[in-house]
Amino acid sequence: MDIRTTKLKLLQTILENENAEFIQKLSDFVQKEQPDFWKELSLAEQEEIEQGIRELDKGKRISYESFLKKIS
Repeated sequence: MDIRTTKLKLLQTILENENAEFIQKLSDFVQKEQPDFWKELSLAEQEEIEQGIRELDKGKRISYESFLKKIS
């Protein structure tokens, strides 16, 4: 069976199923399979985000306009 046929059969099973517990289990499984964006970031990107959080925690903020000027 090819992947397209398998997907269609799975979709049909989901659409025809009224068992809330089954649907919730399937939803939980799909959520767990979603990639964690944090792991896809480089170490430099992760550090930059963490630094920004530390600065916000210390009350250091800039205006939105200043931010736009910085990135353009």
